[in-house]
Amino acid sequence: MTASPEELFSFCATGSFPWDKKQIEETAKARKSLTVCIIAGQVVAFSNLYNVVPGESAFIGNVIVGQDFKGQGIGKGLIKHMIEVCREIYDAVPHLSVFNFNTRALLMYSKLGFEPYSVAKHISPQGESVALIHMRLTQRI
Repeated sequence: MTASPEELFSFCATGSFPWDKKQIEETAKARKSLTVCIIAGQVVAFSNLYNVVPGESAFIGNVIVGQDFKGQGIGKGLIKHMIEVCREIYDAVPHLSVFNFNTRALLMYSKLGFEPYSVAKHISPQGESVALIHMRLTQRI
């Protein structure tokens, strides 16, 4: 589902391109509520939770939608589902992190009620400084 090292960095900054089965398995061991969206037998989107503290907070992570399926509302539906998982299963406030260059995701998260509360500097695969924007859901959707 990842087309380039840059795309992989945008949803899994610690991953190595190509994101292979072994890396996915390692991610699965460290994360909770691994979720996929399947259309016509094909996995087209993926997400999970990390840093889950029941009764407090949970981070939605590794959000990716296949290139051919972007712009169809799949990402929005996946995020809404992950918000529900945070609330219903963990009684936790949903958080997420997104890089500054991922404008499409930033706008979607903002529209869904997420607001920034912190920024961390990271170095991209090209050696450039980028901002990882931490957001939390502040509105009910």
